[in-house]
Amino acid sequence: MQYFIEIWGCQMNEHDAEILAGLLEQLGYKKTEDEAQADLIILYTCCVREKAEQKVLARLGELKRYKQINPNLILAMGGCMAQQQEMGSYIRARAPYVDLVFGTHNIHRLPQLLQEVKESGSTLVEVWDKEQEIVEHLPAKRMNSIKAYVTITYGCNNFCSYCIVPYVRGRERSREPQDILVEIDQLVKQGYKEIMLLGQNVNSYGKDLEQKIDFADLLEQIDQIPGLERIRYMTSHPRDFSDKLIRVIANSSKVCEHFHLPIQAGSNRILKLMRRGYTKEQYLELIEKIKSAVPDCTLTTDIIVGFPGETEEDFHETLDVIKKVRYDQAFTFLYSPRKGTPAAKMPDQVPQEIKKERFQQLLELQNEISWEINQDYLGKTVEVLFEGPSKTNPERLSGRTRGNKIVIAEAGENLIGTIQPVKITEAQTWSLFGTIGQR
Repeated sequence: MQYFIEIWGCQMNEHDAEILAGLLEQLGYKKTEDEAQADLIILYTCCVREKAEQKVLARLGELKRYKQINPNLILAMGGCMAQQQEMGSYIRARAPYVDLVFGTHNIHRLPQLLQEVKESGSTLVEVWDKEQEIVEHLPAKRMNSIKAYVTITYGCNNFCSYCIVPYVRGRERSREPQDILVEIDQLVKQGYKEIMLLGQNVNSYGKDLEQKIDFADLLEQIDQIPGLERIRYMTSHPRDFSDKLIRVIANSSKVCEHFHLPIQAGSNRILKLMRRGYTKEQYLELIEKIKSAVPDCTLTTDIIVGFPGETEEDFHETLDVIKKVRYDQAFTFLYSPRKGTPAAKMPDQVPQEIKKERFQQLLELQNEISWEINQDYLGKTVEVLFEGPSKTNPERLSGRTRGNKIVIAEAGENLIGTIQPVKITEAQTWSLFGTIGQR
């Protein structure tokens, strides 16, 4: 029996898919890269933006032909899109050939759900309305042998007005620190060099635990694990980024000097409508604290263009933040209304053409800054963890600096999984190129 999993969305979805794969391999399934050969196809979905949903629906239509060829094929849909209210009924009506629909709270039940589907021979929809207690010790078939995801919190309590995540991922729940430390220690003993800590808002870790612990405390404990080379985390909410956390990161030998801090908008009026919980001035003050404590840091962000009511003046406030902070990179998105969120019902929705014009203007500004920042790396030597062949230059290896810069260099496959000094000889907007072994 062979399985094929297709993933949309964030790192949390990618890690969920690793757990699904682990559960399937315990059942005797083997992974295939050829969907036409699969006995089980799972689409693990995202609903943060409308475009992702449209792609999933289109894919379901494409996969229908495999059901016609092989009636025993099980076609399943899970994840955030499936978790949305009434989505199960919608899929039943629109795509009755789908055998299983499950949400984000019950992925650990995949083996039982598959058995029920086989026994019933009809479409099964099991989407839990409410999150349950965290299920520990689930198997995972890791996608990468060098870097590993470790979830530290599930769900979100922020309820930003544009965001669907709290409705599909549930309320915030933190894992016990000992469970996290044991998992990371086991991964390091298996040869993993880098750990990415996952949570919708890692900075609020521990608030729901009986034990008095916060994210900074957890980082300090993880920093002590022997053999671990690098620690990253995703995602941070600016409102909860404390002075204590900055100190811990500055003093750590393993936490990477890359700060991803989503600003989303530069206008205080829009930030208030978004329910972000901070002002432009507070955000810029936080950035200055970070730059002062970690002078060689890299900074990235998320920005939403065209939020309801955004005026030209509001948009220029966002451009002003970009100019002041000088991000290494910005992940920019056109506002996409999500049914069930307050922002979807707000007046003054910005026309698509205006969104696109502003998006292009922002992109040009950020690309210019990214290019200028990367030019400063010319002639410098950086530490690179090589991850594998470059997608654009397969004869070369690609890796990342501690600041999350992509570096491409000529090197043998024997250096995959090792950290090497690389002297930068060429700098482009998105990538750096260099020579190994030179300082």
